[in-house]
Formats: sequence, C-alpha cells, structure tokens
Amino acid sequence: MRSALPMEATVTRAASGGRDAAVRDGAPDSDLRRRLARSSRRSRLAAFGLVAPLLLFLFVTFILPIGLLLFQSADNRQVASVLPETVEALAGSKAGELPQDTVFAALATDLRDRPKEDVAEVAKRLNYVAPGFRTLLNRTMRDIDEVQPETARAQLVSIDERWGESATWDLIRRSSSSLTDYYLLKALDLTRGEDGSIGAAKDDAVYVAVILRTLATSASVTVLCLLIGYPLAYMLASSSERDARWLMMLVLLPFWTSLLVRTTAWLVLLQSNGVVNSALRWLGVVSEPLELVHNRLGVLIAMTHILLPFVVLPIHAVMKGISPAYWRAASSLGAAPLRNFVHVYLPLTLPGVAAGGLLVFILALGYYITPALVGGPTDQMLSSFIAYFVNQSNWGMAAALSVVLLSIVAVFYVALVVAFAARQKEAAR
Repeated sequence: MRSALPMEATVTRAASGGRDAAVRDGAPDSDLRRRLARSSRRSRLAAFGLVAPLLLFLFVTFILPIGLLLFQSADNRQVASVLPETVEALAGSKAGELPQDTVFAALATDLRDRPKEDVAEVAKRLNYVAPGFRTLLNRTMRDIDEVQPETARAQLVSIDERWGESATWDLIRRSSSSLTDYYLLKALDLTRGEDGSIGAAKDDAVYVAVILRTLATSASVTVLCLLIGYPLAYMLASSSERDARWLMMLVLLPFWTSLLVRTTAWLVLLQSNGVVNSALRWLGVVSEPLELVHNRLGVLIAMTHILLPFVVLPIHAVMKGISPAYWRAASSLGAAPLRNFVHVYLPLTLPGVAAGGLLVFILALGYYITPALVGGPTDQMLSSFIAYFVNQSNWGMAAALSVVLLSIVAVFYVALVVAFAARQKEAAR
C-alpha cells in the first residue's frame, strides 16, 4: 500500500507536467483565442446589423441631403453640360482676345440644340457674375434659328454687340470649369479678378456685416440666457421636490406651443399699443410708447424667452449632481459664501454652463422666424439670406452661406471641446 502511493503521485505529476507542456506549447491557448475572436466578430456583426437600418436612415435623410446642398456651393457643371461644344472650342483661345469663327459656330449650335429651359438656367447662373447676361442670351435665343454656322460671328454680333467683346467670352471660359469658388468668395465679400487674384468685392458686399450681426445677436442672446438661466437652475436644484416640479413645469411650458405662436405673442405684447407699453403708460413710467419691436431689442427679448429652457436644463442637470458636502466643507474651512461660490460651486457647474451656452449659441445662429417677425430690416440674420436665396433657386449662394454658418458652428464647437479637454488635463494634474 505504501509503495502504491509514490507510484500514483509519480503518474499524477507526469500527467500534470504534460498538460503544462501543452499549455507552454500554446495549443489550448491559441484555440481559446480563436474562439474568442470568432465570438467577438459575431457580436460586432450582430450589433452592426441592429444599428444598420438606423445608420442608413440617418444617411439618406440627413447626411446625404446636407452633403448635396453643401456641394452646390462649389458645383459649376451647368455651363459645360449645356454648352459643351462652345467650352471645347474655347479651350484653345486666349483670355482678352476674341475667339475664332469656330467658337461662334459652336455657340450657335449649342444654343439651337439645347432646351430653352437649360439655356435659361445657364443665363441665370452667368447673370450672377455679370448682370445683363440673361438679357443677352434671351435676346440671342429669339433669333438663334436664323444663325448659320458659316456666318455665325457676324449674325451673333448683329443680334447683340456684346458677342463682339472679349469680356463676354472670357466669362464663359472662366465659368466652364466643373468647380468654382465664386459663391464661397462672394459669401465672404471677396471676388476673384481676371488675373486670378482674390480681392475685396466692390458691389453687393453685405455678407460679412450680416455674419458679424448674426454672431453678435447670438452671443448677446447666449449671455442673457446664462444670466437669467443660472439663478433659475440653482433655484430648481436647491428647492424641494414639490416646488421643483412646479418650477420645472413653468420652464418647460414654452415647449407646449409652437415657435411661430410664441414669436407672434411677443409681437402683440411689445408693439406700440401692446400690453407692455399700455402698462408702462398706465403706471406713468413713460408718456410715449417705447419702440420695443421691429428692432434689435425685440429680437433679443423674444429669442431669450424662446431659448431660455435650453440653458436651464443642462445647468440644472449638473447642479443636481453636485454633493452639498463640497459647500459645507468649504464653509467649515472658513470660506465666505461669495468665495465659496466662486471657487467651489461655480467651477463644478461650468460643464453645464458650457453645454447650455453652446447649445443656445448654435440654435440662435440659425434663427429665421423670430428676427423676421420681431426684428427690423437691419436685424435679419444669416439664415434669412439663406432662405431668400433658396426661394430664388440660387442654390449656389444658399449653399455657400450654409457652409459659412456650418463652419462657424464647427469652430466654436471645436474650441469648446479643446478648452474642456485642457481643463480636464489641468485638473488631473
């Protein structure tokens, strides 16, 4: 019996050593890795299959339309597609010189063969760059059937003398490329000269002023919302649950009515014979009605009221997560209430302030209805001009101004993310 035990222990040790050797050789370990990899791939494919319909819907209804609209700011294929022979014939000519007779004949052929609707679109496109070009093409189209290729030069010049000027052909040549920066430069009050240099536009240079006005109005509304919304959020966070529910209901009350109704209500309240002016005159505060509407003041009042909840909710969410122990600890160390607020409470609420401020600023940048109804002619923001160009079917300018607006939003968003990351890194030290 005693001799059997050592023998059994020897066999057990040998078997264990074999398993250890197999593990060292990596056979079971590699097999386990392969199974885990297959399981992970199946899980990822299943997850992707679940979200694929949502991603497809998002791409088709959101990303693709926006991408196509933004592409319109640089798309310039219209002239080359409607006047292909003319563009090809102009490729060998020099700027500042009249083209050869073959170019005149090619233009006559293109205008005769193309539908009038397509030619009208080209005329409208070129009319943006050179006012009067639409009249030139429309006048030419009336007599284009009588123009013969052999005498196209003389006949086109007889229809309109501008066909005998090199500037007309230079415009067609410059507009024949598939991409253009004309709309983007115009959105920034810039223009490209005939020599290719970029300079300030002399005519219709209004868009930089509109951009600055949009930024100023949005920043003013953001500051007002923060000044009003921060104390209101603190009141919500520090009140009892019963009082907080009623206050939250009042904060969310504007969401129960449409934006148009809320804006129209402010128009009624702030007009010369409205409720506000009537109350002020009844109290003897003013003798004449104040101009509270159709100006910048009315825009700021209406937009602040509409956007205020978007500041209150993020700040309130952050304040609810702050433990009262921080306040009590600072007070126990001798910090006065003001010092306690500035150095302890306010820094803890900055993420909510930044989120609410950025949200209001971005929403205010795209406001259209409120400035249109409550503001005056000099208070219209960038979105109003985008809507105007959309109604005029000038998709190039509408897309270019949209690119500018999107770029402004992206710059402020990236700046906030970088600032927040730097603050987090500094706090981690």
